[in-house]
Amino acid sequence: MTTSQQLEIDFSSGRSGTGPATWGQQAIWDAVGRLAPADAPRYNITASAPLDPGLPVAAVLGALEGLLQLHDSLRTRLVEDDRGRLRQIVDPAGRLTVHTRRCDGDAADLAAVGAALHEELAALPFDCTAQWPIRVGLVETAGLVRHMALVLSHTALDGAGMGLLVLDLSELAQGASVEAISTLRGAQQPLEEAEFQTSARGLRRDVNARAHVVRKLRLGPPRLFPPAATDAPEPFPNAVLSSPALLRAVDTVAAGHRASTSSVLLAAVAVMTARLSGSPDAVLQVIVNNRFLPGLASAVSPVAGDGLFHLPDADREFGDAVRRTHAASIATYRHAYYNKRLLDEEIARLTAEHGPLADRSCVFNDTRDLLPSMLAEPDTESELDPGPGPDPDPGAGAADAGTTLTWPVEFPPRPGLSYALDALQTPGALQLAMTADSSVLPRPAMERFLYGVEALILSEARALAPALAVPAS
Repeated sequence: MTTSQQLEIDFSSGRSGTGPATWGQQAIWDAVGRLAPADAPRYNITASAPLDPGLPVAAVLGALEGLLQLHDSLRTRLVEDDRGRLRQIVDPAGRLTVHTRRCDGDAADLAAVGAALHEELAALPFDCTAQWPIRVGLVETAGLVRHMALVLSHTALDGAGMGLLVLDLSELAQGASVEAISTLRGAQQPLEEAEFQTSARGLRRDVNARAHVVRKLRLGPPRLFPPAATDAPEPFPNAVLSSPALLRAVDTVAAGHRASTSSVLLAAVAVMTARLSGSPDAVLQVIVNNRFLPGLASAVSPVAGDGLFHLPDADREFGDAVRRTHAASIATYRHAYYNKRLLDEEIARLTAEHGPLADRSCVFNDTRDLLPSMLAEPDTESELDPGPGPDPDPGAGAADAGTTLTWPVEFPPRPGLSYALDALQTPGALQLAMTADSSVLPRPAMERFLYGVEALILSEARALAPALAVPAS
């Protein structure tokens, strides 16, 4: 039996203030504003996890109140002034509704109720002008919370920010004080970030970063993939390749070439982009965490940015591509923190004056390790029969025997996107999740792309393993 109720947390001890929006808040606000209202919830940042053996309801509510005190972004509303400029308003007090389901069933029932509650809360858009950007769902039995769902507006945080939020919530629920966590991590608040961005030093960083991006845009090809064959928009399929062998192979290749594991994945994606597009160069929008920058290490706000990565002659020998990717990506990461609205305005002006700049329709996002291991991994394959994989790219080697490819969902069309590829990690496999415009990359091409990424890395790992004296897979 399942019953529903709503609990409320009255909060009255927070900081307050108002100021200009941060670059991240403005970028997400603009991105969501371009979406159809029904499509806006796909920008929500969510986490859902069972709590075993469970926590007392009072402890969880107390931890949530501490979370509101630690992070101003959870109490921040966004409004446009009469000149169209976005401002943030941090509320010192308010009320958070906690959606609760009581379930008296077994573990399977608890899991089903938790999943349904998470899906329900995640499917709703946020009105960031009128409400706080956080929703909480709890599944309770016998006075213990057995499942928790967190849903936040992307204007409040990014994926790494959710990982930090969950870490803080876990420590608060286990008895840590707000003061102890604040002293240990000292997270920068969004108003403080905005203060830096409007300072002379912040403005210089913005100018330099945008200049770097524009220089790269002038060098890359204006189009990678041929234009869509039809003007009628079709849903964008989502393919998920799950490869146990890639977990170790990526580490082997990284060690062999003294590169980061992200560089290995980015190089393989760049090579397959060049192969399938027929372009000698690859240009990718890379999502960069940005928490390596001063003051942002523990920030729970949207600080991730788009870095522009350009790899000339991408389809050379793969080891060479890895080494050049590692070197080039350093500049990409360094210049991924800027005012995106000003960059978009500059790109529009340059395009009108001089013609198209480099193609920016391909996106790569390494999301591994963004969420703590205590969170449940998304189950995209549980009821899907992956079937046999397609024949791999003849020049790239055979797919690993443990690899599966599934097609979990379809997304509404995304203007200006050829593909977006996310790297994710589960306890037993590295996953590559690709969403693509099927009129540009049909499903067979998406399969070839994903199996090709895997084959490039596995082949290189097998070649390097003897010299490193480690198993490749």
